[in-house]
Amino acid sequence: MIPIFPLPNVVLFPNVFLPLHIFESRYRDMVHDALTGDRIIGMVLLREMQDTDVDSCSSVYSIGCAGLITHCEQLKDGRYNIVLRGLHKFRVLHEDRSRSYRQAQIETIEECHSAEGLREARQRLDFSLEGRVLSNSPSKLSSDMNDGDLINALSQYLEFEPIEKQALLERNGIVERCRSLSDLLEIQSLTDKGRFPATHLQ
Repeated sequence: MIPIFPLPNVVLFPNVFLPLHIFESRYRDMVHDALTGDRIIGMVLLREMQDTDVDSCSSVYSIGCAGLITHCEQLKDGRYNIVLRGLHKFRVLHEDRSRSYRQAQIETIEECHSAEGLREARQRLDFSLEGRVLSNSPSKLSSDMNDGDLINALSQYLEFEPIEKQALLERNGIVERCRSLSDLLEIQSLTDKGRFPATHLQ
């Protein structure tokens, strides 16, 4: 059982860092409890919004990513600035809403890949990235990152719609995620050139 943090526009990937500002009372409780425990919080994407607030009854996608609190700053008014490092994908089995924040029983989803398949997918990704300015990506994205970490970082930091990032997270392993990432980049390129209508990865 882990606490889950549902947001309408954030998707976390394994081995990628995510800064968060925690201000709502229920999520302050969540962070406090996580810090006194194993420091793990599960990030999940909301399926819908109720009015302008993240409603506690709003449904979430069943696939999320657990994150470890690697940095925490508690402000004088009780708010927190934290940094999560993505650990692993999970599937929500059922939720527990007995506390002020949501918790979930989860099962971990292991990701594997073939070296040959990854090489081919990475070559295509490199071609899709040619000439693209990664303005929103951290400067620490570099060639010395392993393929899996680079693909996950690009999936999180590039400018895609939340539902597109969720689809990338749900892909069955790094190779499929890399191929889908290339698909999205190629669609964006064609759309920017006016040769293809805007679409979303399903």
